[in-house]
Amino acid sequence: MSDSTGNGYRVYDPDEPHAFPDDKVNDVLAYVESDAEISAYLEAQNVNAVDRMRYNDHGPKHIEIVRNRALCLYDLMKAGGVEFNGARQQSLDADDEAVIIALAATLHDIGHIVHRDRHPFYSVPLASDVLDRVLPEFYGVADAVRMKGEILHAILCHHTPVDPLTLEAGVIRVADALDMERGRSRIPYEQGGRGINTLSSQAISRVSLYEGDSRPVMVEIEMTNAAGVYQVDNLLKAKLERSMLEEHVRIVAVNTNENRDALVERIEL
Repeated sequence: MSDSTGNGYRVYDPDEPHAFPDDKVNDVLAYVESDAEISAYLEAQNVNAVDRMRYNDHGPKHIEIVRNRALCLYDLMKAGGVEFNGARQQSLDADDEAVIIALAATLHDIGHIVHRDRHPFYSVPLASDVLDRVLPEFYGVADAVRMKGEILHAILCHHTPVDPLTLEAGVIRVADALDMERGRSRIPYEQGGRGINTLSSQAISRVSLYEGDSRPVMVEIEMTNAAGVYQVDNLLKAKLERSMLEEHVRIVAVNTNENRDALVERIEL
């Protein structure tokens, strides 16, 4: 899950499941992983995105990556002293913050089963039905209602002009954009897709999350050619802006190609 660099900073492997000592989010994640309906949604939501529109992967692997990176962001921000407001303002417990993030990350893209375009607006009612079944397993009526509202808020704000009003929602928005490595575009690339999203994803070799120095989170993006600039400057930058995370996350992109063009050797947001 994490180790240390030579300078003592913690490094989070975004490809490994993120675990918490808190039992609540771990219990929720175990329930989600074994839920047949949720698994069916995650498989089905990739058909419109990949098979029909030749877009990047939005299936189970995407969900796993986004959820892991969202929880990594949350953990690093909490370790850096950042106070989250979503659960707190709803009079929920602090350990409910991670549950909000985990469930929102899991369900944020299920609207793809309807259409890629405007999918967050389809995700909200579909996720609402799922949450009506899942949340009572862990919460009483009043807390389930408050949790549901926070989760749906994060889902709505992940890919729309609607600004997040909570840090939990901002984490989902940014984590969604951090799934940008070349593996994300493997399926459409192999099927002949050559759009800018696919080609720019192919240029990203690695995304690493660190404990930062000047800010709680340091995100380092390694790219092999200039096409990766599109992922960083157009997609990630747009998600970071107005996410409420701007002051907490430092993002640096480095061109690791030995024959790199000096003009794109390093980009910092």
